[in-house]
Amino acid sequence: MVKLILLLAFFCVGCSDAFNEGSEKIVYNGIPWFDDQGNIVNAHGACIVEDGGRYYLFGEYKSDKSNAFPGFSCYSSDDLVNWKFERIVLPVQSDGILGPDRVGERVKVMKCPSTGEYVMYMHADDLGYMDPYIGYATCSTINGEYKLQGPLLYEGKPVKRWDMGTFQDTDGKGYLLIHHGPVYRLSDDYCSVEAEAAYIKDSGESPAMFKKNGMYYMLYSNLTSWEKNDNFYFTAPKIEGPWTKQGLFCPEGKLTYNSQSTFVFPLKRGNDTIPMFMGDRWSYPHQASAATYVWMPLQVDGTHISIPEYWQCWDINRLKPVDALRKGKQIPVSKMKFTPDWEQDNGRLLSNVKGSVLSIPFKGTHTAVIGESNPHSGYARVSLLDAKKDTVYVSLVDFYSKYPEKAIRIMTPEMPEDNYTLLIEVTGIMPVWTDKTKAVYGSDNSFVTVDSIYYF
Repeated sequence: MVKLILLLAFFCVGCSDAFNEGSEKIVYNGIPWFDDQGNIVNAHGACIVEDGGRYYLFGEYKSDKSNAFPGFSCYSSDDLVNWKFERIVLPVQSDGILGPDRVGERVKVMKCPSTGEYVMYMHADDLGYMDPYIGYATCSTINGEYKLQGPLLYEGKPVKRWDMGTFQDTDGKGYLLIHHGPVYRLSDDYCSVEAEAAYIKDSGESPAMFKKNGMYYMLYSNLTSWEKNDNFYFTAPKIEGPWTKQGLFCPEGKLTYNSQSTFVFPLKRGNDTIPMFMGDRWSYPHQASAATYVWMPLQVDGTHISIPEYWQCWDINRLKPVDALRKGKQIPVSKMKFTPDWEQDNGRLLSNVKGSVLSIPFKGTHTAVIGESNPHSGYARVSLLDAKKDTVYVSLVDFYSKYPEKAIRIMTPEMPEDNYTLLIEVTGIMPVWTDKTKAVYGSDNSFVTVDSIYYF
């Protein structure tokens, strides 16, 4: 995980209050977010629980070195933008389904109305994804250390499935959502499965459910390993069904804006509740450094839901897109220093030569790097040096995507105003992986493409 030195003055999701002027509270999609300690927010496959006037974000505390379970994290916020790191609420166990060299994913938490206890659910597995369980843990406080209770049982047997989600209905009933169809109703204490409430045919993985105006909606993704795909959804008048497949909720070919569904959070605004899509922009194998998030409001009209356009930056209070670069100053290519391996192409710079470096001096507090992700790109190492040439920030940034997308790739944390140097280095690392069938996914090269730099 990225560690920043103590020069950093203030941190939030993607930026400081300099960007949250007035009443604006801005969510930045597809770039790293920073917590109150200056570390990248590391909470993937996540959910949000609103409790006691605060929001609690639970997620997978990913590593850059291995896919083995390193713990589940908890962050809290009063505005869904500025996040405080609470703790690792469920660490690696000494043995069992979440012991060393096991997988822990898709963490979800609900407060049980009948007991007042907080119950956490997760997919536990071996590293080869051949020994799946749905596990559960409990805690008397929302941000305390949860105790793993073991596998969740249905008819006395462990639920041996993988991708999962949860849903709590308005009547307090809890549901476990399982990949490829099953919807399980939980017992009153949320600690076992009571019955199979529904089975949704032709569904997928990463299930996420919400309810709006008496209608139930279920989101799924297709099976493409860590690769993004066009997610789809079903609707039903009641959880028991009948469930009807409705199609995509993002434009076809946009791969759910390069993300995969994990949860839908009921965002209360005035007298309305807006379903907020929460998606993961995975970045295998460097998930801790470079995996990011896509959160967007869903539009609902009867059985039709949609996210018609992508907002990289949007005000979570006004539900409107924001131009995050409007206060910045652009640095032209002529002011950049670069090693000979960089090629100039229509006003932008690109290179796939390991060790190639762009060097951009500026006076200010932080920068934004705008570049293209595409199927031929890999990881860049982005660093900031202070006036003494000490490194005050460094992280990996993913420039790969299945379809080309020009956007902000990183916005560095705000620091005290000073003379800094931004370094963008080609690492030569390509995001490439295989699934259970040995199918190969990812990039075919290691390009880094920089369109422009803004400083603030």
